[in-house]
Amino acid sequence: MDSKNSIRLFENKRIRTAWDEENEEWYFSIVDVIAVLTDSKNPQTYWRVLKKRLIDEGNETVTNCNALKMKAADGKMRLTDVADTEQLLRIIQSIPSPKAEPFKLWLAAVGRERIDETIDPELTIDRALVTYLKKGYDKDWIHQRLLAIRVRNELTDEWNARGVEKNIEYAILTNEITKAWAGMPTRQYKNLKGLKKENLRDNMSTLEIVLNMLAEATTTEISKAKEPQTFEENRSVAIEGGSVAGEARESIERRTGQPVITAKNAVDFTALIQKVVEDIDDDDDKE
Repeated sequence: MDSKNSIRLFENKRIRTAWDEENEEWYFSIVDVIAVLTDSKNPQTYWRVLKKRLIDEGNETVTNCNALKMKAADGKMRLTDVADTEQLLRIIQSIPSPKAEPFKLWLAAVGRERIDETIDPELTIDRALVTYLKKGYDKDWIHQRLLAIRVRNELTDEWNARGVEKNIEYAILTNEITKAWAGMPTRQYKNLKGLKKENLRDNMSTLEIVLNMLAEATTTEISKAKEPQTFEENRSVAIEGGSVAGEARESIERRTGQPVITAKNAVDFTALIQKVVEDIDDDDDKE
């Protein structure tokens, strides 16, 4: 099954999902669904007991469930039981919960969103915009972040065309780009910002995002021009592309006398935005 993992929100609670391109079907983490429907402190145990009961009853829905690798709480990819929409609706019938009906409506909405986004890809961007706004990000920052996602996708498409393997090789090349433009590897960059599992790009300032985009966009263009054939050639291109942004960063720092790379993260940015809003409100009250 060629699937793309993502996170969906039901009542602000995370449910891991995977979209199967070949079969055009959503798959949902069953333990995540149980967690939101039952508020159980141990949804894994709840599912294990329910699963055994359904199997003993001869319920084919459970025996036909798949297992997919999804990111666990510790950040590692682990196998977890998943169900498609039809299977999940049958499992929900065995879970007494006042949230069952709202959840069924949510399931229908998730399926409809995918169809709508296939017809109009801009809807995906619109929903990402809403998600970042809910997290408290500034609109200007959000537009830069969405553009950065597009630039990143163009780079990974180019890597894929060059035979670069996903996950480990993507991570190695990304690390080379980061070292070349930021002057430090990705892990050190995240440590500077006090991050563990959080997305580094979601915790960059506007200038950091712009320079990261420059590094990745330049790497894409150099790769198209040089057409690297081996992983080492792709690594050299990544360093070269990152170095262009690295030179820009150093030039900015010389002119401003300030470091571009900042320890500030999303919490700091959100707090700053909130303070500005509060100051404006205070000024309005004084008038």
